[in-house]
Amino acid sequence: MKTKGLIAEAVSLPIEERAIVLDSLLRSLNTPEPDIDTKWAELAQSRLQQLKSGEITPISSTDVFKKIAAKFQQ
Repeated sequence: MKTKGLIAEAVSLPIEERAIVLDSLLRSLNTPEPDIDTKWAELAQSRLQQLKSGEITPISSTDVFKKIAAKFQQ
């Protein structure tokens, strides 16, 4: 089957099945790496504890995007 036909057939699937196809295709491009996933989970837990303890303070996304915009508008 050619690519266009395959895409047409996939698009005609119910949304749940399209999501499964999409997930499978994305996983084939970006193979999960359990070690990296574990490290990210550990980092997220660490950051959450830092936030809860007051060791670090959150920054709003609005402020982050303003800083980025200011940096690149120079």
